[in-house]
Formats: sequence, structure tokens, C-alpha cells
Amino acid sequence: MELTDKIEFDHRDRQDIYEYVESHGASRPEKIRQSLNLGERAFGHHTAILRRDGILEEVGGKLRIAFDSGAEEEFEAEDVEFKIRQAREEDLTGLVGAIRQAIGGGEYVNAETVADVIDSEGVLLRHNELESRMFFVATVNGEVVGWVHLKHPEIEKLSHTAELTVGVLEEYRGNNIGSHLLERGLEWASSQGFEKIYNSIPATNEAAISFLEERGWQEEARREDHYKMGGNSIDEVMMATDI
Repeated sequence: MELTDKIEFDHRDRQDIYEYVESHGASRPEKIRQSLNLGERAFGHHTAILRRDGILEEVGGKLRIAFDSGAEEEFEAEDVEFKIRQAREEDLTGLVGAIRQAIGGGEYVNAETVADVIDSEGVLLRHNELESRMFFVATVNGEVVGWVHLKHPEIEKLSHTAELTVGVLEEYRGNNIGSHLLERGLEWASSQGFEKIYNSIPATNEAAISFLEERGWQEEARREDHYKMGGNSIDEVMMATDI
């Protein structure tokens, strides 16, 4: 299932099952069935259809939303070997921790907001009438050390755009992990039909701005005194790239 696909259900029970998984994250089938008060035969039939149609998938005994996100990629830098893949629900705790550690100075407000949202909701992936979001992660020995996140508002006038955040733990920087994450995120966004990607950053985060500028991003707008940080007024810099 592609993130930009509009899901149309021809049976209310299938829609209810999907919406439960979308809202609660990967869940045991029996828990879903009992929560929705569905009979075993009906539930089995509807989940089989949802899996057949590529809407849900069962992994590790749990049903979760199925996204066509490409294969896991392996990379070798001078100091470290790492993998990049789509995030899984079981990555949630490690991903939230990685984001918060990577933005330690508080100069990446959008990423901080992303961490707060997924931590409070307890769900990584979203695909509903309000918004959709996708994560890819970089892992070393199975541990999340970086991420790229894309958020797509389900509004027709903005259907060609998405917001992006990207970051890597400080001790793993300098190994091109951030570059590979950014490339993976943009490749995926292009495959989904997006045309423009945004990333809004406080003007004090010069390293992040330079990182994007070196990769062809441009400053498209600036909101003066948008943030209050440490008692100071800080501009917001909106970076953008066409894909």
C-alpha cells in the first residue's frame, strides 16, 4: 500500500479493523477481534482480505499497517556499519530516545514535536483522513541511531508536499548516515508523487541549515522571532527542495 493511496473499504468491519490498527499500532489479532466484538469467522475473513489487498500485514503475530517502503539497505563507513530501513512499531521507544538525544540542545523544534507526538500516541505510522507519516531509521547492531521522518497532510491543496525531519546521534555523525537517510526519504517521497519537501529549523541551528544547503536545499521563507528559546527570540528558517 502506498502512503498516498486513498483507502476505500467495501465493508464496515474491514474499515473498523484497519482503523483500530491505525490508531493502536501493531496489535494481536485476538485483541483486535475482542475489542471490536467480531466473531472469529468474520474477523478471520476480513483480515484475510485486508492482508490480500496489501492494507495490513502480520509480522511477529501482530497485525500492522503494510507500507511498500523498499528493502533494507546496508552501508559500511570507515568507522561503522549501519542499515537503513522502514521503521517498525517495535522501534518506537528507541526512535523516540534517539530523536530526543540527537536534538539535545533543543534547536530542532519540529523533531522535538515529532518525538512528543509519537511518544504520546504510541504509534509510529499514520495513514488516515487527517495526516500520514512515514519513518525510516538507521540502525547499528539493531539499535536506532538516526531517522528521517516525512509527514503528509491529507489536504488536497497540499497533496504534493510533505514535511521532513532528519537526524543522527552525535557519536555517529561524520559517517554519511544523515546523507543516506535524507536520500532514502527523498527517494521514497518521489516514488509517492510528492513534489516539494519542507524542513523548518530555528536560525540558530546552523549545522542543520548547512547540511541541507550542501545538498541543494534552499531557504524559501523566514519568520522573524518565531521561537522563544532561552529567553531569546529566534527566527524560523523554512528550507525546501523540489523532487
